[in-house]
Amino acid sequence: MAAIAFAKLGDTIGAEVLAVDVDRLLHDDDLPDACLDALEEHGVLLFREIGADDETQVAFCRKLGDLVQFRGYPNPDVMEISFDPANPNAEYFASNDHWHIDGALDAIPAKASILTAHATADEGGETEFASTYAAYDALSDSERERYRDLRVLHTFEAIQRRTYPDPTPEQRAEWDSRTPREHPLIWEHRSGRRSLVFGGTASHVVGMDVDEGRALLADLERRATAPDRVLRHHWSVGDMVMWDNRGLVHRACPFDRAQPRRMHRTTLVGDEAIA
Repeated sequence: MAAIAFAKLGDTIGAEVLAVDVDRLLHDDDLPDACLDALEEHGVLLFREIGADDETQVAFCRKLGDLVQFRGYPNPDVMEISFDPANPNAEYFASNDHWHIDGALDAIPAKASILTAHATADEGGETEFASTYAAYDALSDSERERYRDLRVLHTFEAIQRRTYPDPTPEQRAEWDSRTPREHPLIWEHRSGRRSLVFGGTASHVVGMDVDEGRALLADLERRATAPDRVLRHHWSVGDMVMWDNRGLVHRACPFDRAQPRRMHRTTLVGDEAIA
């Protein structure tokens, strides 16, 4: 088959996969490894208006690795992200508007996520990405030394409270049932690269005054997600986007949730704990 080509979408993050159609997703044996290598380099890959259905998306993703299973959906390989009241996770999707890492509360976070647009909002609803590798690289030497041993507690409550500041007793009970997770602020990957671990699930810095720690985390997030460091994707129906969940944060942009924006997500099982 033809050579696999990529075109950069931004200075620090993002590339478009060129001249790949559904047939190549299913039958090009060189494509999976090429995409995984490009994902390590670029963080986000765009397959523009490729139009993959669920069966094709899942078949391609299985060539990349094992898939996370989503309970409560007709096809457990595919999570529908929508605000349809029948969606079992609709209540929690509102918090996708905040910068986050998928699976930050898991023992091992997801390796990558793949999202295909099936219905888009008339206005808004973009997805933004920012590199946490670049965030670490931008630190000064003194900051790297100062943050080297800091640890951060991540909780489900931390991100949900941003959306529901006055939770019901039932919500609090649900949040409290989720296991918190303590992570280093600086993730030393087995590849040798380093990234920062922050986002909406970050509650506070362990052993630091709570307000001081939260101010530090907010400042790091603000710097890492400055407009010139963010890739914003404007969705068209049929677009498929893949991102390296270990090396970036992402968020959805606001839109009218009465509109039928619908994304289908598959997620690759992680193989590296945050350490």
